[in-house]
Amino acid sequence: MADKTPMGTRVAGATTGPVGRVIVWFLAALWTVPTLGLFISSFRPEDDIKTDGWWNWFKNPARVTWDNYSGVLDNKVNGLQFSEFFWNSVRIAIPSAIIPIVIAAFAAYALSWMHFRGRDWLFVVIVGLMVVPLQMTLIPLLQFFGGDYFPDALEGVTTIWIAHAIFGMPLAIFLLRNFIAGLPGEIIEAARVDGASHLTIFTRLVLPLSVPAIASLGIFQFLWVWNDLLVAKVFGGGATNQPMTFAMVDMVGNKGNEWQLLTAGAFVMMVVPLIVFLSLQRYFVRGLLAGSVKG
Repeated sequence: MADKTPMGTRVAGATTGPVGRVIVWFLAALWTVPTLGLFISSFRPEDDIKTDGWWNWFKNPARVTWDNYSGVLDNKVNGLQFSEFFWNSVRIAIPSAIIPIVIAAFAAYALSWMHFRGRDWLFVVIVGLMVVPLQMTLIPLLQFFGGDYFPDALEGVTTIWIAHAIFGMPLAIFLLRNFIAGLPGEIIEAARVDGASHLTIFTRLVLPLSVPAIASLGIFQFLWVWNDLLVAKVFGGGATNQPMTFAMVDMVGNKGNEWQLLTAGAFVMMVVPLIVFLSLQRYFVRGLLAGSVKG
């Protein structure tokens, strides 16, 4: 007789035993080694970084310096301080993460619980858009922004928001639609019988129940936008609208000979993503496990 135990339950059982815990901790430690090396390198003098490996720091732990961090914070790119690029990243990443998720949540509800002609085919088309390489759309979208369709006010950071929303929406709709479609149909039907409109059902029932999935998607979208360079460089225009990734590339140099600044700059860039992840961690875990265990 086939085992009908849900996959999520079997995986959870395999990782809670003594052997499973050892394997999980080993994989976590192995995954952390590169980050540890980057962290140690960010405090090593430039000569040490360029002459030997980061693990040699353990032979002489006293050789630490803050010069790499001060070099990053004091460095100017096109006349702008690194802090200005930091705030550029903040004002780019937050709206670029919120806009596609808000639109995708409405679309996911419509594709899940509203019946209209061509609904399934529309969802297939949206899923198909996920396989279109981002690079293929850059020139057509840039021409679209530069045409008569958008007012001149939509420039710089605004066009970056729209571009990220367009690129992130197919995946967001796909994930949220699968989650929302899996919600208990009895709750939705009971609300309809009581006379609730689609907007009431969406705001009062679907959104609160979908918080784990929305938070998980928000983390992924935010991290993708925060670490992006290509979209911001294509649609952002001048340096005044560029994120920290732009400043880091300029700092390291064309030949990559200043990569001691890259080690420190990487950890400066990690501060906000870490805050976002730790703040939404409990929702993130619930979102990943949603639907894996029944009963």
